[in-house]
Amino acid sequence: MSHDGVGLRAVTRSVAFLTAGVLAVPALAGCSEQDEAGKPAAGQDIASAKRDRIADGGTLHWAVDAVPETLNAFQADADAATSRVAGAVLPSLYRLDANGRALRNPDYLEGAKVVEREPRQVVLYKLNQQAVWSDGREIGAADFLAQWRALSGKDTAYWTARNAGYDRIEKIERGKNDLEVRVTFRKPYADWQSLFSPLYPKDVTGTPDTFNDSARRRLKVTAGPFSVDTVDRKSGDVTLKRNPRWWGRPAKLSELVLRAVPREKRAAALAGGRLDLAEIDATEAHRITSAAREAKGGAGAPLTHGPGAALTPGRALRSWAIAHGSDEEAADKETTARKKRAKAVKKYTGQQSALRGFVVRKSLEPAFTQLALNGSEGPLADERVRRAVARALDRRELAKAVLEPLGLPAEPVGSHLALAGQQAYADNSGALGGQDTREAQALLSDAGWVAGGPVKEKKSKKAAGAEASKTAKDKKDSKDSKDSKDSKDSKDTDDADGSGDDGTYIVGGTDDKPADDESPTVLAPGKRDGASGAEKHLAQDGKQQLRPGGAPGAYAPRGTRAPGPEAAGPLAKNGKPLSLRFVLPSGPGSQSLRAVGERIARMLDRVGIRTEISKVADDSYFKDHIASGQYDLALYSWPASAFPATDARPIYAKPVPAADGSLNVEQNFTRVGTDQVDQLFDQAVAELDADESRALVRKADARIWAAAASIPLYQRPQLTASRTTLANAGAFGFQTPLYEDMGFLKKP
Repeated sequence: MSHDGVGLRAVTRSVAFLTAGVLAVPALAGCSEQDEAGKPAAGQDIASAKRDRIADGGTLHWAVDAVPETLNAFQADADAATSRVAGAVLPSLYRLDANGRALRNPDYLEGAKVVEREPRQVVLYKLNQQAVWSDGREIGAADFLAQWRALSGKDTAYWTARNAGYDRIEKIERGKNDLEVRVTFRKPYADWQSLFSPLYPKDVTGTPDTFNDSARRRLKVTAGPFSVDTVDRKSGDVTLKRNPRWWGRPAKLSELVLRAVPREKRAAALAGGRLDLAEIDATEAHRITSAAREAKGGAGAPLTHGPGAALTPGRALRSWAIAHGSDEEAADKETTARKKRAKAVKKYTGQQSALRGFVVRKSLEPAFTQLALNGSEGPLADERVRRAVARALDRRELAKAVLEPLGLPAEPVGSHLALAGQQAYADNSGALGGQDTREAQALLSDAGWVAGGPVKEKKSKKAAGAEASKTAKDKKDSKDSKDSKDSKDSKDTDDADGSGDDGTYIVGGTDDKPADDESPTVLAPGKRDGASGAEKHLAQDGKQQLRPGGAPGAYAPRGTRAPGPEAAGPLAKNGKPLSLRFVLPSGPGSQSLRAVGERIARMLDRVGIRTEISKVADDSYFKDHIASGQYDLALYSWPASAFPATDARPIYAKPVPAADGSLNVEQNFTRVGTDQVDQLFDQAVAELDADESRALVRKADARIWAAAASIPLYQRPQLTASRTTLANAGAFGFQTPLYEDMGFLKKP
């Protein structure tokens, strides 16, 4: 499970990241002025093109993080690649549009509606008469029935990761004919449109053996524009081929290859022709935009040799070394080193040339990054302290620091349960309040945390006489040795991976350690650190800028504390200092998260809250720290869902004791919940009036804000490298791709 992006519906079946459904019908009309949801903060960027402009055939190579462990999206180890395969080869009765709203998919459904409410809710599905599985059998009631039985939770022989919604069904029957399916619910279910997407054939869901095993490595029977051809774990490729039995608009591509490429290697894979489409970070985005400028002559013409141009590069390097005072042996070493550097430069230059064939598509992911506060124990068990942390944060400043350098809208997220553009969205952050240093300090004081309070120090036993002197000397020598070693180790680590020290250090003391993953902050004249004028120049990962140029001003020396008002001083209560453990991932792909974490730590320091920042390995970040509750503060992301009453409930439900005495938190990793929030979710999921259900969801969100256990910060940026000739693909935003419309433009 990714610490940086874990899905709502996906998390309940342990999928690393939610892939929103594909839209196959026109988008909804523009939102009215009375619609609180408004419009998405950023539109999709997919190089839209009509089908008649797209060539027939071709193979698209699309990057994924890994070959999926299973092709069954309802199993615990399904991931984002599983969802991508399912979206291309299986039916989805309802999919999400560009606003993140669920719409009927006409390729499978002619209609679906609630036909009875009393004594039981009944939904009647009318299937597209052309809808067939790849083996020629019609899609029908038998497939619905088998999937319900597999996912209802009644038969534990099925290894399912979720049963939300399916557990409310009482029975499934054939309607008046084979094209009708009647689903009767034993309890009202507002989110019925979330069910049967994807829909698996009864060949997969009919028995525990086929459900548990047969769909892990292959799908023999499918019903989408593509079908699964091969899953090659050795090469890292999942190959999907055009489905000859597909009744909808024929797929333009003949093949779609999902290729496993680590994110840090994607720029090289793009340049090497191994990829056509890939999600990237800000560093790669900067490289691609720089390459595009160079192609237009923005970087200037290449330099030419003057006299002596006939010299080979190697001879020229050797001559230069000798001319500058090196003997021949030293010159040879210098020549070798310079050749290596020249080779690296040549390789980089070659990649830059190849990257000119790509463009960066930009949007916002249907996901938000939040600050999580573990309220199970310690200072954060007190709601006043959690609220003080929240009131210390300038969420707009954090959003600007991440999104403005990328040219993306930088509005803070106002809801835990939906994003701008989705029907359930409303900005309920007023239930908690905005940034207010004095209010934060007042809350802390009210909770008993006072500045300059006595702190009980741990006393160590002292040696006497000569032993004491010897011990003191030994400690000094040991410290000097350790300092020297630490300095060397730190340098070695920085040189090795650029991620810096992964240890623990305290923000708020006199020896604050700077963020090793950030470049020195650019300080514009007259601006404090943290002011929008300076922050807007900081790149997403703290190092790179997507757009060229830097801010005026100078770089602060490494280790210099940010200018600004003095912090309130260390706070203490009952002899204990107020210090929170802030856990952050240490991997090379987590620079942005660490940069945000460092800024949050400085904001908290200003109100007297110290933070002990601990950088931990990416692969253990979520499992060993977030899920297990071994943190006070942490950053991770949740995608939004079109069905928050169902999908978000496990994330914010009140933890309850389990039979074995442990605490069952579901996905509520902050371990803070209330009976009122649970009741509002229960009412919303059972309310069949859509407007009333959304109103209840918004009330639940306001209560979640007031509890101050998770603080939404900003929507995650979505940067995608796309070949310039590729159409209907890129940064999809809420809407996932129309697989049948993706393809390469016809040559002029």
